[in-house]
Amino acid sequence: MARKKSDQLTDGEQAIMEILWQQGECSVKEIAATLSRDKPTAYTTVQTMCKILAEKGFADFRKEGRAFVYRASISRDAARQSALKNLLNRFFGSSPELLAQHLLRETDIELKDLEALQKKIDDTDETD
Repeated sequence: MARKKSDQLTDGEQAIMEILWQQGECSVKEIAATLSRDKPTAYTTVQTMCKILAEKGFADFRKEGRAFVYRASISRDAARQSALKNLLNRFFGSSPELLAQHLLRETDIELKDLEALQKKIDDTDETD
């Protein structure tokens, strides 16, 4: 049975999106060169992943001569929001409270960070 296609970013797609968010428009060749600084990455692999990003709606492209030039069609914040919503739905029953409890229990969050978070919560309550 075929695996269901994910509408979320894979690690490889995330790496490409980071490049697009940082640099704006990039050709497949430029993306492959940037990725290859850390780990050798084949042009055809990048080309395939860019096509998938376009199919998922994360990137747009235009043809420039023989090259395809890609750009992000979704902001980093919108991608984060989508990923967080997916995480909440899949693992925490759509409950931000359960996620927050998990983070408090499983991470070494410092008191100053908790105080800053509480201040943001209080400020949000005051503006509502």
